[in-house]
Amino acid sequence: MKTEITEWHHSPVHVFKPNTMYIVTASTLHQAHLFKKREYLKLLQSLLFSVAEKYKWKLQAWAVFSNHYHFIAKSPEDAKTLKPMLQQLHSESAITINKLDHKEGRKVWFQYWDTCLTYPKSYYARLNYVHNNPVKHGLVKVSSHYPYCSAGWFEVNAKPSFVKMIGSFKTDKVNVYDDFQPAW
Repeated sequence: MKTEITEWHHSPVHVFKPNTMYIVTASTLHQAHLFKKREYLKLLQSLLFSVAEKYKWKLQAWAVFSNHYHFIAKSPEDAKTLKPMLQQLHSESAITINKLDHKEGRKVWFQYWDTCLTYPKSYYARLNYVHNNPVKHGLVKVSSHYPYCSAGWFEVNAKPSFVKMIGSFKTDKVNVYDDFQPAW
């Protein structure tokens, strides 16, 4: 398995491994609630689905909020496509909501953080974390009730035994940047 490591002067080392799970978190500039409208959340979620498919990243979990998002996806053979995929997601979503808000040129996105998940337990805990992120943020009492998250999809499409197993993984020690207060 070919692993590429890219060091950036302004961020931690990025590890790119083909066919490996990644968790990604991105924030709006100043954690502004730019995606507070439901139509904007739906737009961002749809764009996430389309760019992931275009770049051949297989989404495993996602949660989209007014000022940030998380997703877990399996990388394609060329894992270095993560950056152009996120650039397209951020560019298209920013241009669209800026047009809708009549704020052309406004900076929407701040930065993103990615982590290559190489251990199954780490992947499972983060899968549980992303599915339950709407509850963590106090937006809903049951994560499957939040429409911009994968929890409901996961409960319907995964085997019940797998859903139960993932739900058993503790998330209190999961190291995911998530210092956000999203609005609903």
